[in-house]
Amino acid sequence: MTFATLGLIEPLLRALETLGYQTPTPVQAQAIPAVLAGRDLMAAAQTGTGKTAGFALPLLQLLTMEGPKVAANSARALILCPTRELAEQVHASVAEYAQHLPLTTYAVYGGVSINPQMMKLRKGVDILVATPGRLIDLFRQNALKLNQLQTLVLDEADRMLDLGFSEELANIYRMLPKKRQTLLFSATFSDEIRLLAGQMLNDPLTVEVSPRNVAASTVKQWVVPVDKKRKPELFVHLMRKGRWKQVLVFAKTRNGVDALVDKLQGLGINADGIHGDKPQATRQRALDRFKSSDVQILVATDVAARGLDIEDLPLVVNFDLPIVAEDYIHRIGRTGRAGNTGEAISLVCADEVNMLSAIEMLTRQTLTRKMEPDFEPEHRVPDTDASGQVVKKPKKPKKPKASGGGGGKRNLGKWVDSGDAAAAEPSIKPVRKVPVFNTGPRKKK
Repeated sequence: MTFATLGLIEPLLRALETLGYQTPTPVQAQAIPAVLAGRDLMAAAQTGTGKTAGFALPLLQLLTMEGPKVAANSARALILCPTRELAEQVHASVAEYAQHLPLTTYAVYGGVSINPQMMKLRKGVDILVATPGRLIDLFRQNALKLNQLQTLVLDEADRMLDLGFSEELANIYRMLPKKRQTLLFSATFSDEIRLLAGQMLNDPLTVEVSPRNVAASTVKQWVVPVDKKRKPELFVHLMRKGRWKQVLVFAKTRNGVDALVDKLQGLGINADGIHGDKPQATRQRALDRFKSSDVQILVATDVAARGLDIEDLPLVVNFDLPIVAEDYIHRIGRTGRAGNTGEAISLVCADEVNMLSAIEMLTRQTLTRKMEPDFEPEHRVPDTDASGQVVKKPKKPKKPKASGGGGGKRNLGKWVDSGDAAAAEPSIKPVRKVPVFNTGPRKKK
C-alpha cells in the first residue's frame, strides 16, 4: 500500500516524498480513508505510529477541495492539544504537510502574549492548533469566531482530562457548530474518554490498530529498585557506567526537575529542564538544544510526555514513576519511534510500589527488575506482577523475649518490613472529570 492508493492529492504526495514518507502506518492506512469520507473517528494507536499524519493529511485535503475561503477572525478546522509543546509539534507537522497547498495554519497557546495571536487571526486561518485555555480567551475577546468550523480534532483527549480541562472542553463544545466532523486520536483511551466520545461524536468509526494500552514492543523496559534518597546518586552512576549520550528524564514534580538539574549541573553534566512554571520561550529553547544534542540530559515533568518527537532518541529514564499509569506509556513512547529501538529504565523506590503495580496491570506485563550492585535498597520494593497484585514479604518472626528485666512477658509487637507499609497504602489516582454536554434548552428560572 502507498499513500497514493489512499486517495491523497498530488501536492500532499509531493510533500510526503520530500519528508521521506514511503509507506502508510497501520493507523494512517485506516484513518485517512475514513476522514476523507467525512466520518467521525475515534482512533487509538501506540505512540510514535504516525497519528498526526493520520488526521492532518486528510484534513488538509478536505479543506483544499471543499468549502469557502476562510473569513476574518475565523478558522475552518480546529486541533485541540493538552500542552504547548504538543501544539507546537502538531503545528510544525501540519505546516510541513501543507507546504504545497494554498492553506494557512497557526498555533495558539498560553504562556506568551495574546496580542500577536489576536493580530494573526484577523485574516483568519484554515487550520488552528490550540490549547483549550488560550482558545477560550481568544473567543471571549472576539478575536476568534467558530461558526465556519468544519472539523474538530482532539489530540490526546485523555491528557486534557488529566490536566483538568473538562470544564474548558464543555465550554468549547458549546461554541462549535452542531454540524461538523469530529476526530479523536490518542495512544490510550480510558473509559472516561470513551464516554466523552459518545457525547461529542456522531456514529464514530473506531480504529484500534494495537492492543489497548500496550507499550511499544520496540522499547526494552526494566526497573532498578533503589531507596528514594539514593535516586540521584544511582542516576549519575548509571549514566557514567552506560556512557549515556542523550537521555530524556521524567520527574514527578517541578521542584524535582529543578533539584535534579541543579545536581547534574553541579557535577559538570550538561543538563537542562522543562516544566509548567518555566516561560514558553525558555522551554522551547531547552527542547531545541536537546534535539540538537547541545544538551545531554533533559529533565521534564509530563509536559514532555506527549508530542515530543526526537529522531532516534535512545533512552528514557523514569526518575519518578507517574501517578497516572497511562502516562508511563506516553513517556516511554518518546523512544523506540518509527521502527527504531529504544530503552526505558525506571528507578523505583518502596513508596512507588502501587504505581508500579498499576503500570504493570495496565500494560499487562511484569517489568524485569535489575539490582544495581552497591545500590540495593534498605527499604525493599515488594514484588508485583501484571495481575495488579503486590506480593508481600513474609513477616519476620517475633523477636525472642529478652532475659532479665523482671522476668515478665513483654509485648514487642509485630515486626514488619518497611516495604510492606508502603504496599499497604492505597494507590492514589486523580479523579478525572468527564464534561457533561447539555445541548437541550435551558429551563426558565
